[in-house]
Amino acid sequence: MAGFLHFTLLLFLNCVSFVLVSSVLAINTTTVRTTVVSDAAESLFSAGRSDATEVPTTGFTTSYSKPTAKTTTTTEDTTKAAERAGSRREAEEEEGPPELECPPLGLESLKVKDNQLRASSFKRRGLGPHRGRLNIQSGTQDGDIYDGAWCAQYKDKNQWLEVDARRLTRFTGVILQGRNSIWSWDVVHSYKVQFSNDTLVWKPCMNGTQEAVFEGNQDAETPVLALFNTSTVARYIRINPQTWYQNGTQGDICLRAEVLGCALPDPNNIYAWQMEPTESRDKLDFRHHNYKEMRKLMKSVNDACPDITRIYSIGKSYTGLKLYVMEISDNPGKHELGEPEFRYVAGMHGNEVLGRELLLNLMQYMCQEYKRGDQRIVRLVKDTRIHLLPSMNPDGYETAFKKGSELAGWALGRYSYEGIDMNHNFADLNSVMWTAIELETDRSKLINHYFPIPEQYTSEEAFVASETRAVISWMQNIPFVLSANLHGGELVVTYPYDMTRDWAPREHTPTADESFFRWLATAYASTNQVMSNPDRRPCHNKDFLRYNNIINGADWHNVPGSMNDFSYLHTNCFEVTVELSCDKFPHASELPIEWENNRESLLVYMEQVHRGVKGVVRDKDTEAGIAYAIIKVDDIDHHIRSAADGDYWRLLNPGEYRVTATAEGYLPSSRICQVMYDYYPTICDFNLTKMPKQRLKDILAKGGKLPKDLQLRLRQLRMRKLRVTTKAINQRRAAAAKRAKTV
Repeated sequence: MAGFLHFTLLLFLNCVSFVLVSSVLAINTTTVRTTVVSDAAESLFSAGRSDATEVPTTGFTTSYSKPTAKTTTTTEDTTKAAERAGSRREAEEEEGPPELECPPLGLESLKVKDNQLRASSFKRRGLGPHRGRLNIQSGTQDGDIYDGAWCAQYKDKNQWLEVDARRLTRFTGVILQGRNSIWSWDVVHSYKVQFSNDTLVWKPCMNGTQEAVFEGNQDAETPVLALFNTSTVARYIRINPQTWYQNGTQGDICLRAEVLGCALPDPNNIYAWQMEPTESRDKLDFRHHNYKEMRKLMKSVNDACPDITRIYSIGKSYTGLKLYVMEISDNPGKHELGEPEFRYVAGMHGNEVLGRELLLNLMQYMCQEYKRGDQRIVRLVKDTRIHLLPSMNPDGYETAFKKGSELAGWALGRYSYEGIDMNHNFADLNSVMWTAIELETDRSKLINHYFPIPEQYTSEEAFVASETRAVISWMQNIPFVLSANLHGGELVVTYPYDMTRDWAPREHTPTADESFFRWLATAYASTNQVMSNPDRRPCHNKDFLRYNNIINGADWHNVPGSMNDFSYLHTNCFEVTVELSCDKFPHASELPIEWENNRESLLVYMEQVHRGVKGVVRDKDTEAGIAYAIIKVDDIDHHIRSAADGDYWRLLNPGEYRVTATAEGYLPSSRICQVMYDYYPTICDFNLTKMPKQRLKDILAKGGKLPKDLQLRLRQLRMRKLRVTTKAINQRRAAAAKRAKTV
């Protein structure tokens, strides 16, 4: 360590210009850039030693060229420049934001650890330097240990937030935000930047003979990016606020930040053991895909594996973008008797993009591994019909994609084009169920499955997104058994119910299948490399490690109209929500390791669709499958229904169950079914006998002749009815005679 700290180098610290990119300055999807230039000569200094050794800059030239004249750019000049380059920039924007020369160090993604962040001072623990991370979210109350920024204790220009990159790094820029709080408004308007190699000697970023001052934020949430025209090599970087929002005596120095930098090769390889892996062993297309690129990738997978894949659309977004689904099965396009249907849905919130990329990775991976003969993948493909919807909200994604992973912020692109949060946009069937329970005194009359959608929800005037309507239609057309809804911004798996019964902010609200939902959530969380890490820190304001990284959705926060609850109450499908990462929009450089973190979880969760019992409900006489037969499990107050061909799947934990199948016009039938820990489900078929009355109706409707057994049965029923009525008549006569005799 000591030898490394005395490793000398020249630091290129004269930030002669910087580029400021603010998402609030975006006009007609063009990016406005402001440049401040100085003709000062480049200055050199060593970190703690006078005999500094120059570090070569070959290969480290910034992509933003250095102007040769000294200028001061006004807002009017910037606007004219933007207009002159408008058409060219629009063409560039269609392909996405400009690529950053260096990726983020990882303050937002937690790659940068808490002990790498220091500050001059802080108001309290909850506002310490470990909270100075881009997009970090605060708790509901100011003053808790999860407040929404770093805030200095003192209000002067000597305050700073310091980041230790732990190795020589070529710093290229800084991104700044204000404080996340519903009670306070704290924003840094301008700041300086300093660099060091040992935290003893610091050199400022210069603008000629003066320190360069960078423009910060005008609001608390919009990320503002400053790119240095001349990159700087150092180990430490400090952000030094100069001006901030002051509301009398209430304005504090508070900020959230991200630092851009490329790690230099370590000549002594001292810190190799500390470096996290950045690559995946799988050869997949690790990058962010806009709508056009997503279509191309899905088509390439279909071309590579035409025998097991099919692409179809379930509808369109508000702006007309198709909601594409990739089907993976050994018989694409057809429901096979006894084969369960599985789905993954990603991108409900358009700016939570990791799920989208993971599903694109998953379809590539399954195609490659199937062709290689991987028996696990071959078994999944042959035994399961898999549906992958990578982008439920393509309009929102395109909005976030145009800004890029660091500038999209926490909310941009979350909603549909109409401003609808789709995770609150499904029919609220929870209230329908709970109202029925309160009003009905006879519990035997209560339904507990397939609740109908309220009429007002289905009207054309209802405020329901076109994407939501498409997904509901998809759910109704395919007998899905299991699903997961992929989100981002946290690391936890939530399970139904998502809505509290009395509209409380949070309250544990279990379903009848609570134990199995916990099994499902644990199957994903326990195999996820980040969630299962006992040493990881919380993402934002709740420590889900205390709950083993799973939680009842309503016990986290109340979500009326969620897709999970709707799926459980309106269809056979069990569904959970997976929050995949602390960072909603990870940088492209982080996608390979995110795939490694989630690959096993994605596969293990799919395999849970084969847990429990399955079978076919048939007519005993015709052996035809009976559609919409009701499957009941004793002691679990939630039934399911058979599909059109009579096949059904009932997800259950290992154990012994008494299962009953009923259908209209048939006598019920019950069986004891033993669920094991095996990969394959227990087979429990049912052959139902029609009630005599129903058999008679069916035969007469077809103009047929009654069989002898039915004739005998009908004769017996008539004789029984005759005996009953005769007995009743005789009893009435005897009673009347007794009364007459008494009179």
